[in-house]
Parts: sequence; C-alpha cells; structure tokens
Amino acid sequence: MPIIHQDTQTFRAPQAWGARPLAEIDGATVRLHWTDQPYRWHVNDGVEAFIVLHGEVEMRWRADGTEQQVLLQSTDVFIASEGDEHCAYPRGEARILVVERAGSV
Repeated sequence: MPIIHQDTQTFRAPQAWGARPLAEIDGATVRLHWTDQPYRWHVNDGVEAFIVLHGEVEMRWRADGTEQQVLLQSTDVFIASEGDEHCAYPRGEARILVVERAGSV
C-alpha cells in the first residue's frame, strides 16, 4: 500500500537536523530533515542526494583545498560524491530530503 506524506513543508523535528525516516531502498535511506542550524563539515562514505523541499540552504564544499558554496532554494538538488567534504547552512528554517547509504553520517 502506498505511503503518502503531505506535510513536507510544515514538518518540524524536535531538534535541528532531526529526521523522519521515509523509506529504505536497496540499502539507501530516504529521510526528511528539518533544521534551522548548520550541520558540521563531514564526508559521506557514499553518494548523498540533498534535495531542498522548503527554504534556502547554503551548501559549502571543499575542492582542491578551496572552499566553495552555492545557495540552494526549494527544488534544488546537491549531489555529494563519496569523499566530498561538505556542510549545510540553512537560512532560517529548511526542510531537506536526504538520500544516502544506510548508516552514513
């Protein structure tokens, strides 16, 4: 039976980066995150898809020792490859759909 989530623009977790697990697909998790605080610099052990559903998120990453950034808005997608060092800085509240290897950071 299908599962329907119609509150992705109003979902709120008890703490920043709190998540609602939505599905696990062939070893990858799909989670809805809410935040109003930055996430720490980190490196995933696999590919990560970061989809902004609501709000704005400044995504920062390091390439060849240089910090780069892009402002993601609703419907924008950021794909971090395995080993890409990155962090997210929301501008106010944001809701983000994250697809990544189960157990990843």
